[in-house]
Order: sequence, then C-alpha cells, then structure tokens
Amino acid sequence: MNVLTIGGSRNIGYYSSVRLLDAGCTVTFLLRNPSVFDADETIQKHVKSGKALLVKGDALIEQDVKRVWEEAAAHGPEGKVDQVIFTVGGTPKFDARHLVVVKPENLVTLSLLNVLRTMPPTSKQPFPRIVTISSTGLTKTSHESLPLLLKPLYAYILASPHKDKVGVERVVSHVCNWEWNPADGEPEENILPKGWQNFEGLPEKGSLKDYILVIRPALLTDGECKAEEEPKKKKKDDKPAYRVQDVNDGELRGWTVSRKDVAHFVVQAVSERWDEFKGKRVNIAY
Repeated sequence: MNVLTIGGSRNIGYYSSVRLLDAGCTVTFLLRNPSVFDADETIQKHVKSGKALLVKGDALIEQDVKRVWEEAAAHGPEGKVDQVIFTVGGTPKFDARHLVVVKPENLVTLSLLNVLRTMPPTSKQPFPRIVTISSTGLTKTSHESLPLLLKPLYAYILASPHKDKVGVERVVSHVCNWEWNPADGEPEENILPKGWQNFEGLPEKGSLKDYILVIRPALLTDGECKAEEEPKKKKKDDKPAYRVQDVNDGELRGWTVSRKDVAHFVVQAVSERWDEFKGKRVNIAY
C-alpha cells in the first residue's frame, strides 16, 4: 500500500506507520517539523531506503494538505494514495481550571475537513481508504456506557478536546451517510462553522460510506503492545489481547487500551480485515 499519514509524529499514527513501513508499504508523513525524526533511527532507515517521505506542512493549511496529497501520490509506485491514517491531535495543556485544552479548539475537525476537501479526483480510481481515531465517551450513548469512575474525567476534564472529536464524527457521519442521533446535538460553530456541509470540495453525502473506519479507543495508555506477546506464552483459553466491537452492536464497556495495541489493530484492519470493518465505528478496549 501507499499510505499518507497525517498526525504521525507520535503515538498511534507513529506506531501504525512504522508497522506499515516494516511490512513493506510506502508512507508519506505530513509534519509541521520534519526535524522531529532527525534522531529516529527507525524512520531514518526507511527514509534512506525510499520507503518513507517526510513533507513539511500543517494540516490546518489547505494548500499544505493539497500538496501532500500530490507528493504522497507521486511517492507510490502507482501514482495514487491507497490509505490515509489520520491521527491529528494537538499538544494538550491544562488551563487555570485544571481542564485539558488544545489550541485551536477545532484543530482535528478543521484538519479532517482539509483532508477530505483536497482529496484528488476519483473518476479513474476509488477513494483512498481512511482510518481516523476518535474516542469512547463522546456521544450521549457512549458516555452512558463508560465505567462510572471515568465519567467525570470525560465530561469535565477532557470536555474541550472531546468536542473537537465530536466535530470529526459529525463530518464523517455526513460523508458516510450514517444516522446522527439528534440527542447528541450539533457541534458548536466554534468547532464546525455554519454551512460546513456545503464547503467546496467536501465529498457528497454518503459517498465515502465504504471508505472510512472510525476507531473509538478506551482511555489511552503508554503501555506495551499486548498483542505481540509470544504465542507460546498464551494458552488456548486465553482472552484476546484487546476487544473490538462495532458500536451498532452496543457500546463496548472498557477502561483502557494502549496506543501500541490500537496501532496493532489499525494495521490489521487496513492490511487484512478492511472488508470486515469498512464503513464502521468500532470501540477498542482491554
């Protein structure tokens, strides 16, 4: 596959991209500061082999995103992008009220809009497949399914970045023609500007229904990848390293999951199980 990674300087995007590079894929990174990888021997190895391409740009700038689409397509052997890994997220800070804030407050939503609005024409090829990372506990239904002790964290401390994630899910619901629960309300205009559905270049409603996977992880940790435990250490009756469930089958109740295990699932989904997960929103948790 020829992969475009947006938000891959760290965490899930980074771990997913490294896995894909190790599997032989070509990966183009859009990075505000490509120097972030100057001392990264893993990435530099793939840069030298020609498999990894580092492009300087900001996902908030439409022209930068348009340019990275073009460079990523040229980077691949067939002149097109097959897969997008979208994991944009700002650097969280605490304000005076001890709440997590990210600036701008609609960073992820606007970045995704730029990605969708600048996708290359698709008259001669399918849409690229897109994986985007959301979170459990965002909507009314998913919040109700959270473990009791996590509810204040999600409803209060993480409220601001989660409003941004709701904006992302609203946009995805539109381009996939998923039903949006009226009980969840519409994102505020500081997250999604008025009239966003008619923005120039935004794919038509329902046109991406088979091309997007939304992953809603439980509370993320920096733990190791449990899915990589040696098979000989596992017993036949052992539970899987993590659980994945379509939200249409009910919200998956869980506490945490590591970023590395989410990346493990991302690569499995795009490499081996796309037909199983395309057009879905899934929870992942231990």
